[in-house]
Formats: sequence, C-alpha cells, structure tokens
Amino acid sequence: MTENPKNQSMEKQGKIMNRWIIVLGGILIQLALGAIYAWSAFTTPLQGATGSPSEFAFSKTETQAIFSAGLLFFALFTIIGGRLQNKYGSMKVALSGGILLGLGYILASFVGASFIGKLACIGVIAGAGIGLAYVVPIAVGIKWFPDKKGLVSGLAVAGFGFGAFIWILLANPPSILGFSGLITKQAGAYTIANVDNAFRLYGIMFLILVGIGALVMKNPPAGWKPAGWNPPALDPKNKKIGYNCKPREMCTKKEFYLLWLMFFIGALAGLMVIGNVQNFAKSPTDGFTASGFSVTEAADFAVLGAAICLPIFNGAGRIVWGQVSDRIGRRKALLSMFLFQAVMMIAFFYTTTNPYIFYIVAALIGFNFGGNFALFPAACADTFGAENLGLNYGFIFTSYGVGGIVGPLLAGYVQDAGMSFLYAFIPAAVLCFIAATLAFLYRESTPKKTIS
Repeated sequence: MTENPKNQSMEKQGKIMNRWIIVLGGILIQLALGAIYAWSAFTTPLQGATGSPSEFAFSKTETQAIFSAGLLFFALFTIIGGRLQNKYGSMKVALSGGILLGLGYILASFVGASFIGKLACIGVIAGAGIGLAYVVPIAVGIKWFPDKKGLVSGLAVAGFGFGAFIWILLANPPSILGFSGLITKQAGAYTIANVDNAFRLYGIMFLILVGIGALVMKNPPAGWKPAGWNPPALDPKNKKIGYNCKPREMCTKKEFYLLWLMFFIGALAGLMVIGNVQNFAKSPTDGFTASGFSVTEAADFAVLGAAICLPIFNGAGRIVWGQVSDRIGRRKALLSMFLFQAVMMIAFFYTTTNPYIFYIVAALIGFNFGGNFALFPAACADTFGAENLGLNYGFIFTSYGVGGIVGPLLAGYVQDAGMSFLYAFIPAAVLCFIAATLAFLYRESTPKKTIS
C-alpha cells in the first residue's frame, strides 16, 4: 500500500526545521530585547553626583521617563510588528527590530548628557525596535507548538528576563564579585564618556544577537502539526471558542478588556519595581542605609537584587507559570499569580532590614511578573485563535505600555517629592488584588480536549 503523497510532502516539509530551533532563536532575540529591564543599572550613573560638564545630572523622574518611553514604544510597535509579519514575514520583521534596537543604543552613545537625546534614542528608537521583534518568537513559536502553548510562550520570552541579568552584571556588577563592569567610576564619579561607551557596546551586541536569532524565525508549513497531536474538539456549549478572529472583532469581546486590564496592572506593579529596585535599596529613608547598613553595602544589595534575583526569577517565572497554566488553566493561573504578587508588593517595602529577605521578595516579584508574558499570549491564543496572534496580542500588549508609564513614573515622582516608597507600593498591591478579581471573572475559552 503506497503512502499518500500529501503525507510524504508534509513529512518532508516538517524535516526542514526542528521546531526547538525556533525556541533557541527566540531566546537569542529576547536576550537582546531584555536590555530594557537592565535600565536600573543606568539610573544612578545618569543621575550623577555634581552635575559637572563631565557628568550626567538627570532627575529620578527623567531617568524613569526614558524607561517609560521605551516601554510605551515597545508596546505600540508590537501592533505594527504584528501587521508587518503578515505582509513581510517574521524573519524580516525580527531583523528590522534588531537594527532599530542596536541603532538606538549606538546613537544614544553620541548625544552626551542630553536628556532629550537619550529619550529619543533609547526611549523611542530602541523601544520601537524591541516592539517590532518581541512578538515574532511568540507568534512563530505558538504555531510550531500548538500542543504546548503555555510552555512555549514562556520559553520564547524567557530570554527577555534572563537578558537583564546579563546586561546589568556587564554594566555595573556588585563590588563583592571582584570585577569591574563597563560603567565604572573615575575619580569617584560616573563620567559621560564611560556610560556612553557601555551604550555603544550594547548596541553592537544587540545587532549581532537579534540578527542570528532572526534567521530561524519561519512559520511551519501550511497544515503542519506535531506528530501524534490532534487539535482539541470545540466545546459544543460554546461553539464560538477556539476560532480565529481579527482585532476589530476581538475588541468587541469582554474577554479582551479583562485581559487588557489585568495585563496593565501586572505590568504596572512589576515595572515599578524593575525600574526602581536600586533606587529603593539605596533610598536614605526607606532603603538599607536607614536600617544601619553602609552606603557601599546598600549599593551591593541593590545590584544583587536587581541583577541576579529579580531577572533570573523573571525568566524562570515565564517558563514555570506557562507550564502551570497548561495544567490548571489560564484563569486559575492568573488568579494565583495576582494574589501572590499583591502580597509581595506589600512585603517588599519591609525587606530593607535584611538583605536576604530583600533578595527573596525581589526574586518572587520578578517570578510573578515574568508569568504575565507566558499567560497572556497563551490566553489570547486560546480565546481569539493562534492564526492572528501576532496582531491580536499586540493590541492586548498596549496595556503593558500604559502600565510601564504609570508604574515607574509614580515611583519616580514619589522619590522626587521626598515621599516614602510605601505610597507607590501600596497602590500597586491594591491594584493586584483588583486584577485577581478580574481573573476570577474571566472565563477561559480553551476548547475541551478530545478523549483518546
């Protein structure tokens, strides 16, 4: 009996690329894109000490404005990237994003102490590049892994969290590690030339990493599916689930607005900490020095929390929460994650009396924050279909941009006004409890599995 030619063709096409190569390429891309989470390494050098011509003299709010602008353009350009993928292909869009990201950092190294220049280059140009490239590994990965959407969503963006670990340590490692980073003090100060050299080197490295990862960003052949896997049957009680819809139709569904609001809150809380963790640890009123530690100890604690604990667990959370959601469902996973994060946001304010507690809570905040990036694309694919995920998820992801403005700027304003960080962390915790309520109201749209 001869084999069906169509099946032979499908098998031949499927051997063109091992689907795990997609995951590896996505991680390389996301390692570079994760530079935005390393921003806390630059906040202290950009604030300067004397405001002399050789130093930066940005306010805390200005450093957070650059961070927030990057997050906003990151979110906005995920929509554009989703549209361009359908027209020009995933590889070209990822490569274009890498070029903009690298170019933004390289150009930033030539504008000196200009706040507007840094805002335009890193906030706008580099942020836009991150947005173009970010959604590519997610959309491509879910098409290759329809059987493991939560897991692959987490793996596809795990590099984003781990990337911050690398870039912070390269820029400004804690003194206890015994080596100097790219940003070192000269005569007791962070000079403009010193910081700008780090921006330039980062830009070059981003170009290389995204360029390599983009080469494997290709969709599976039409009709391809994993061996031994069959699409789950639709629940007959809800025949409209599991279908593929476009953004206009998606925006008429209450599930879209529930997901958008939850993501906004998750982003606000997590990015508030990521953008300000070092400022918090070094705060004279709330930080470690207020508990009797030296300035040097406070600086080391800040870097260890920001460079190791938070980003590593940020990356791990993307993988773990993705797997958890595959097992217990997106709704239960979202509810658990937001309740957990609410408690951690309250606890974080009280951690600067003990560095080990600080490390643990910072890690758990990063762990929960990372879960957003596995759960929301998977929930979007479940509810609105995987076919237009790159575009649909971009609309949901705008909530991340808005949260990235509100969270960091709120914390920056609180600091510049001489107020306690408590006035930033408590509102974020309350919002996380609200997000948990929204998760309870959210109804999953995942199709029921067929019984084999």
